[in-house]
Amino acid sequence: MKWFKRLALTAALALPVLALAACGNSSSSSASKPVKVGIMSTDVDIWKDIQKRLKKQDVNIKLVQFTDYNTPNRALEDGDIQLNSFQHYEFLGTWNKKHGNHIVSVGDTYIGPMRAYSNKIKSLKDLKKGDSVSLPNDASNEGRALDLLAANGIIKVKDVATPTIRDITANKLDLKFTELDAAQTARSLNDVDAAVVNNDIAAAANLKPAKAIAVEKIGKKSHPWINIIAAKSKADKSNKTYKKIVKAYQSAATEKLLKKVYKGAVLPAWTGKY
Repeated sequence: MKWFKRLALTAALALPVLALAACGNSSSSSASKPVKVGIMSTDVDIWKDIQKRLKKQDVNIKLVQFTDYNTPNRALEDGDIQLNSFQHYEFLGTWNKKHGNHIVSVGDTYIGPMRAYSNKIKSLKDLKKGDSVSLPNDASNEGRALDLLAANGIIKVKDVATPTIRDITANKLDLKFTELDAAQTARSLNDVDAAVVNNDIAAAANLKPAKAIAVEKIGKKSHPWINIIAAKSKADKSNKTYKKIVKAYQSAATEKLLKKVYKGAVLPAWTGKY
């Protein structure tokens, strides 16, 4: 009987220890849970390098690739990913307003001028009456593309934050504008006389920045076009793991890689030197 009591007491004492061990394992499992980061396919080389560096800090990120601008924010809002890195401030503001979301920036990445390309002409000044031009159809980037054309004297637009083709006030060449999903603008080059293409889309299509027929000027007023790492809500700004991810991005190693991958077509925005 004494032997049985000692056995019961030993078992009772062991149970809390086992419970604590189980809790410890659960915590460890949670800590190693990967952070899913949605990126454009053109940024894979950048983010794989960041992923490798973060692994040394016990931060595990899983890269989820997208090829269009509509899906990454939906995936973020639905909880399919925890961060995304594809959009600039203006796009985010327009998205939140349209969809009632509260997605926020947790860190700046790079800024890349929008460029016009053509397989038929060498300069925007070579456009002729009735020629066709393709533009990205999302509100922020369409306005940016129109401003690029206006800055080169091709058209005139109303002085509004994000003009659309309905805000064109002068079109002396009677140009025909085709609004396309941003990912399709580069593919339209054989069908139009010129296309205004976002930097990452141009990179994916192997369009050389040096071959562009017009380049957007970047300066102090270009803040809306800075690309960002975004999270679902304001509360995510204090997430320590997300801060480590941002810090890994905003590094000299990433700056060097951006120059290599984008061949000088983008500038690191976190440095403020653009």
